[in-house]
Amino acid sequence: MSVPPKGTQPRILIHGVSVGEVNAAAPLVDALATGAPPADVVVSASTTTGFRRATEQYGGRNPVVRFPFDLTWMVDRFLDRIDPDAVVLMEQELWPGFLRRCEARGVPVVLVNARMSKASFGRYRRLGLLSRRLLRRLALVVCQSEAYRQQFEALGVPPERTAVVGSLKWDAARPNEGDHRARDLAHDLGIDSTRPLVVAGSTGPGEEALLLAGRPEGVQLLFAPRRPERWDEVALLVPGMPRRSGGNGDATTHPAQVFLLDTIGELNEAYRLADAVFVGRSLVPQGGSNPLEPAGLGKPAVIGPHHENFRDVVDILVAEGGLVVSDDPMAVIRGWMEDA
Repeated sequence: MSVPPKGTQPRILIHGVSVGEVNAAAPLVDALATGAPPADVVVSASTTTGFRRATEQYGGRNPVVRFPFDLTWMVDRFLDRIDPDAVVLMEQELWPGFLRRCEARGVPVVLVNARMSKASFGRYRRLGLLSRRLLRRLALVVCQSEAYRQQFEALGVPPERTAVVGSLKWDAARPNEGDHRARDLAHDLGIDSTRPLVVAGSTGPGEEALLLAGRPEGVQLLFAPRRPERWDEVALLVPGMPRRSGGNGDATTHPAQVFLLDTIGELNEAYRLADAVFVGRSLVPQGGSNPLEPAGLGKPAVIGPHHENFRDVVDILVAEGGLVVSDDPMAVIRGWMEDA
C-alpha cells in the first residue's frame, strides 16, 4: 500500500512483528486515530502472516507497510518514505540499526506492551555495554508488569523512562465483536453446535497428538497450529480432517470430530465457538502462547507448564480462576465436562 504525503497531523508508525503483536496493537491504533488531535497512523509488520493480518485489520483506514531489513540504506529509505514523528514498537521488536537511524533523525521510539523472557534477559546481560547503548535509545519503555520493568532497568534503561500499564492484549479482547464470523466458521467447517468443542490454539509440534490421544469420546476438537508450515503435517493426523482453507472434508457424509483451522486471523472466532480452550506451545518448551483472548471471552482455559513468556498474565488468571495450569489438559477438560 502506498503511503500518502504527511499532512498537518502527527504521523506515528506502529510496528508489530507478527500476528499476535498486530492484534494487540488494535486499541492503540484506535486511540491514536481518534485522539485530540487525531494522529496519522501507519502500521507495519515484519512477517508475511503479520502483514496479511495488518492489511485485513487496518488496511481500510490506515496505510500498512512492510518493516525493512536492518540495513542502514534500507532503514533510511523506509524512514524517508514514512517520515514518522514518533515510532511505537510492540513487545520485543528491537533492531540496532533502526534505533540508531531514528535517533539520528530525532524521532523518538517507544516500546509498548514490553516484556522480556528469561532467555532474552540473559542474552542482553551478556552483551553488557552493547545492550545498554541499544536500550538507552528508547524514549520510553511501557511494560506489562513490574517484573519486566525491573529487568529493563537492570539492563540500563533509566527509571524515568519506564512505566507499567499492564498488557494491551487485555484491551484487545473484545467479547461482543465477531460472533457472526464465528457462526460462519462453524458452518463452513461442519462443527456440530449440539456437541462440546475444545479449541487448541497456537499449538506447537507434538501437542496435537497428545491432545488427540486424550480427547474424551464425543468431544469435537479444533486445532489451530501456531505456524502455517505445520498445517499439512497436522492434517495428516486424521485422514479427511476438515480444513478451513479447503472445505469440510468428509463431514458431509461422515460427521467430523477433529477440525483444522489453517488460516490466519480467525483464532478469536474459533475461541468464541469453544466450550473449553487449550492454550498451546505450553506442553512443549516453547514459552507458551497468549491466554488473554480466551480469558477475555469468558472461556474456561488450560495451559501447560511451559508458559514462561506469559508468566505474569498466567499468574493473574490462575489467581482469579480464569485459567488452569496442567501437564494433562484433556484430563482437566474432561473433569469440567463431567461436572457440567
